[in-house]
Amino acid sequence: MLVILLGMLLGVLIGILVPYQLPTLTAKYVSVSFLAGLDSVLGGTRAGLENKFNFSVFASGFFSNLLLAALLTWIGDRLGVEIYQAAIVTFGMRIFQNLGYIRRDLLAQPPGERSPLEDLVSKH
Repeated sequence: MLVILLGMLLGVLIGILVPYQLPTLTAKYVSVSFLAGLDSVLGGTRAGLENKFNFSVFASGFFSNLLLAALLTWIGDRLGVEIYQAAIVTFGMRIFQNLGYIRRDLLAQPPGERSPLEDLVSKH
């Protein structure tokens, strides 16, 4: 999971540093797809910390989130309604919930026990 998060961070940094602008028509699709992917990655990270990670569930959730977000955006464009905002709100809420769970799992350990974060840092 650390490799996935580092890859996403590298992608964001490249996106910031490369002087390329998305066409206005695709900006909504890319932003919703990014949030859908980030939601899936953080959900997978949370599942990994809880020892419940299943790659099939992760992969199917990742691609179904991307497809559903793109479909909602496309339907909204056709109807003239900005339905993609519902996806943005939903993915945003789930991202912050997953970040909260991940933070608690990594930092809140019983006294005397090492946290997974300490184990992760000591391995590298």
